[in-house]
Amino acid sequence: MNDIIKEIEQEQLKAEVPQFRVGDTVRVHAKIKEGEKERIQVFEGVVLKKQGGSNRATFTVRKNSNGVGVEKTWPLHSPSVVKVDVVRLGKVRRAKLNYLRGRVGKRAKVKELVR
Repeated sequence: MNDIIKEIEQEQLKAEVPQFRVGDTVRVHAKIKEGEKERIQVFEGVVLKKQGGSNRATFTVRKNSNGVGVEKTWPLHSPSVVKVDVVRLGKVRRAKLNYLRGRVGKRAKVKELVR
């Protein structure tokens, strides 16, 4: 039974997975379907967490929109996620940045990693 599930999951994986880490500022291009029309919407923010493995892997991105924090979670291998662009590399020492939820303004920033 497990072999059958693994085969199905392998078929659903994307060939190229975007490389980003927690703390990076990313631009997620996602397909939005409105009625019969389909368009691509861009969501830019800081990656709070990455979790899961295989085709169940997800990542959460947070941005501030008009003073209100907005978070979205996407499946990494979803066909609705067209591409993920890394805008800035973040320097963090945590795997999950839950502490950013309670911060506002400059305190909610993540230091940039200089390479």
